[in-house]
Amino acid sequence: MSFRINHNISSINTQRQLEKVNRASSKTLEHLSSGMKINQAADGPASLVISENMRAQIAGLNQAVENSESGISMVQTAEGALSEVNRLLVDVRQLAIHASNEGVNDEKMLAADQAEIKNALQTIDRISTISQFGTKRLLNGSRGANGVTNGQGLQFVDAAPSTNTSPVEGYAIKIDQVATKSTAAGQTALTQEMMNAGETFTVSEGGKTVSFTTKAGDTVTSNLNEFETRINEAGLGVDLLRNDDGTIALQHKEYGSEHEFSVASSTAGVLSKVGDVTDSAVRGVDVKGTINGEEATGRGQVLTGKDNAPSVSGLAVRYTGDKATEEDQIAGTVSVFQNSLKFQIGANEGQTTAVSIRNMAPRALAQGLKTESNFQSLSDIDVTSFQGAQDAIQVIDRAIQQTSEERGKLGAFQKNTLQSNLNNLRNAAENLTAAESVIRDSDMASEMSDFTRNQIMMQTSTAMLAQANQKQQTVLTLLAG
Repeated sequence: MSFRINHNISSINTQRQLEKVNRASSKTLEHLSSGMKINQAADGPASLVISENMRAQIAGLNQAVENSESGISMVQTAEGALSEVNRLLVDVRQLAIHASNEGVNDEKMLAADQAEIKNALQTIDRISTISQFGTKRLLNGSRGANGVTNGQGLQFVDAAPSTNTSPVEGYAIKIDQVATKSTAAGQTALTQEMMNAGETFTVSEGGKTVSFTTKAGDTVTSNLNEFETRINEAGLGVDLLRNDDGTIALQHKEYGSEHEFSVASSTAGVLSKVGDVTDSAVRGVDVKGTINGEEATGRGQVLTGKDNAPSVSGLAVRYTGDKATEEDQIAGTVSVFQNSLKFQIGANEGQTTAVSIRNMAPRALAQGLKTESNFQSLSDIDVTSFQGAQDAIQVIDRAIQQTSEERGKLGAFQKNTLQSNLNNLRNAAENLTAAESVIRDSDMASEMSDFTRNQIMMQTSTAMLAQANQKQQTVLTLLAG
């Protein structure tokens, strides 16, 4: 055993241990006071990097939640305005039905109906102009994908948020096949003898059936008028056509292959090939063609860019011409201007969605319908004549359909995109916060246990340091002899 007085190794060792315990105690106090076990990069460099990235994601998710909630509020504002437009259109249709009651109405009653319709259309126009969320107009067409066509028989219908803005020259439209209506054409001319014998016509469409037997003594014309009235009253979507050669035909009101009906006549060839045997009408065909050289789907007269078409996805145009284009020609062009409402609904770049809202002004509704009154849109309807009232009903029905479809689109966007995404965002934010807490937050029970242990160790280390410092005193016994 050796005794030295210049260096007290035991004291040095004890001081080192005391310093170590002191640092641990200070770190434990820091964890307890802040509630976090990572307060600076040195506490855990890798954990800090992961934690900060998580914090950025959590902040982004929380903001995306607010974005989705604001988007829902905007959509509800637009849908509320469309609900009022729907109500007004129902009132307008009721007035058109009233105006069609020609046997009762006089000129003053028709004028009153037209004046009320005009007022309702002005209200719809005002709603489409003033409806807004903040400073954004919602129903005037400025928040959707708008388009302008150039070419005879072409009409812009709609465009999706995925549709790209067209170049200056627009997208070229080529028509390979024009749309037709389902038709049942008779080959045998009607005669007065058939009328007197009680010819029976039967037509079924859309789950509704009309059967009419001619009245003896009434003319062919009067019997056909009565048959046509029965068809209209039953709400069948077919028109009665009268040919110059005395034959008749029934034709569906809508274009395309999806519309069908059946007919029968008691005399062979009048409507059905065999007497009292039901025949299906010859189905119409859908328009076929391309937009900007890319694939498009035809439905009736409407040609729509397919989802896999890079530029024209969702772009829809109507072709009302009666012949297809030549191989080296085009029917015209459509220019698209994209201004759909875009929403950031995720925490990262590219996590966006969009919705477009069409122009709900009367001049933009029910365009492209062929009517005897030549109404170009809802704003043109005039019920002061019987034919005008009949055509107005058709136009109003199309406007109601378009408005309802727009409401349905917004409702689906709110429910299936925004609301569903909102639920997912909240769940993701909760789980990511829990994961970040595991990395960053202190375990208070564990830290308190460590703090208690460090306190005891500091007390014992301090006591041992005092003992180590006293150790040199033993050298004096040697000197005392």
